[in-house]
Amino acid sequence: MYLLSNRICHLFTLLLLGVVLPQTVLSEEQKVGIVIMHGKGGSPNRLVDGLANELAGKGLLVANIEMPWSGDRHYDVSVSDAEHEVETALTKLRSKGATKVFVAGHSQGGAFALHFAGKHRADGIICIAPGGNVGNKLFRDNLGEAVSRARQLVAEGKGNERVNLEDFEGKRGTFAVLTTPTVYLTWFDPDGAMNMQRAAEAVDPSNPILWLVATRDYPGLRKTNIPMFNTLPKNPHTRMFEPDADHRGAPTASADEIMRWIGEVIVAKR
Repeated sequence: MYLLSNRICHLFTLLLLGVVLPQTVLSEEQKVGIVIMHGKGGSPNRLVDGLANELAGKGLLVANIEMPWSGDRHYDVSVSDAEHEVETALTKLRSKGATKVFVAGHSQGGAFALHFAGKHRADGIICIAPGGNVGNKLFRDNLGEAVSRARQLVAEGKGNERVNLEDFEGKRGTFAVLTTPTVYLTWFDPDGAMNMQRAAEAVDPSNPILWLVATRDYPGLRKTNIPMFNTLPKNPHTRMFEPDADHRGAPTASADEIMRWIGEVIVAKR
């Protein structure tokens, strides 16, 4: 009994220090997997690679995958197909022995992770400086004409023909993406999947969320993301944390908190 009490106290101390590894909490045969998604126009080798490497170095099975909004893919598949890509990555992690799985995304990846949390189950969802809310006024103003054109092309029976449409990103402004109108609308319909407010309200309450808002993120994102956290469904392990970083540095700066939170969730599910 004394040894058991000491072990519980030790695990609790590790959790407080933020250094507990899932292998410490679980048996040696069990592993933890995480899917990581980059931001708009990015890739697995850019802003999220530091986070992926840190988590892998701490013993997690990591799938750092390229998503349809990367700089090379130009929204080549629909939202539902992108969900399937994440599910496929989760299945591969499970096949490697992962018994607990998490989904994390940065910027637009964070917005997609939020949407994913309303449609699929995971042991936890991690939204890092989420952005790309097509439902806000800035996106509606900048992409309204492109959305209308895509709808018109679909109505004309040209929904599956690849054309240049537009995306939008902060300081970069609008820029061309080559995709089909049908696929484009799954991403950019202002009332669709990437409307972050609707996605937040639709989160499955059984999915705990780690909501990361960088202290030096873009003012517009902080202004919307802090109050948006309060619209998430109640879950005892849903948390907001503010890593000391700007938008680009948020993934790496969040690594320790992500590990701490994963440990918290795993302990609670034992």
